Amino acid sequence: MNIFFQQLLNGLTLGSVYALVALGLTLVYGILHIPNFAHGALYMVGAYVAFYLVGSLGANYWVAMAGAALVVALLAVLSDRLIFHRLRNAPPLHDMIAAIGLLLFLEAGIQAIWGAEFHRLAPPYPQIVRLFDLVAPAQRLIIIAAAFGLMFVLHLFLTRTLTGSTIIAMAQNREGASLVGIDATKVSVLTFVISGALAAVAATLFAPINLIYPSMGHLVIMKAFVIIILGGMGSIPGAIVGGLVIGFAESFGAFYVSTNYKDIIAFALLVLILSFRPQGLFPTGARA
Repeated sequence: MNIFFQQLLNGLTLGSVYALVALGLTLVYGILHIPNFAHGALYMVGAYVAFYLVGSLGANYWVAMAGAALVVALLAVLSDRLIFHRLRNAPPLHDMIAAIGLLLFLEAGIQAIWGAEFHRLAPPYPQIVRLFDLVAPAQRLIIIAAAFGLMFVLHLFLTRTLTGSTIIAMAQNREGASLVGIDATKVSVLTFVISGALAAVAATLFAPINLIYPSMGHLVIMKAFVIIILGGMGSIPGAIVGGLVIGFAESFGAFYVSTNYKDIIAFALLVLILSFRPQGLFPTGARA
């Protein structure tokens, strides 16, 4: 039972981090139809900013998380204004090429500053929580609680506020939203702010139990694309459920099959599920 609980906890930890990254990615794709391959680099930058704030400036962990979210949100908006906005009427392939170029630029910049070696953010909560016969690292519980709390706040923002409603309206029908007076530029900026902040928070939450290095966003962004395809392109509920599915599949697969196949499981699961549901898990209502 303890072993099963540990794998369940690992799956929830991975799944919640994947879901946060995929949420930002699916918002940008669902509203602006931009396959932002640079999203993984934003995730990586968030981890490095938090590492610098904690390690070099001695900032509190939560302050560092807020600082990382602010920096990456600003970086995401700059990428939209300076790159993607200028390509709005260009063929879709141009967005993909620009995103990959931005990814390489950010990785090269980080490597020039911090080098290519691995770094680690000291766990702010190294305690072990014991409940009956079960044990759990406090950091993993914090990751799960913070991630689900943030998802709930995002849900309330999108469904209970006027600003959130404009984002949903733009996702459902961009032309119709513009006709009723919704400012597409403001929605675009806000979408990138949310996307960048989510990536930075996910990276800061995961950094204490994972290594920090320039290419750390590669596998994360590949899995994030798997998740949004699995959940349904542009689907917010699909991004959350897809993230949890991939997290549990990796955790239990690594333990019961082999750790060598942990990263392959996500892609194998994508092929399997899409064989039965080519439209994804949540093909409709996701942008609402």
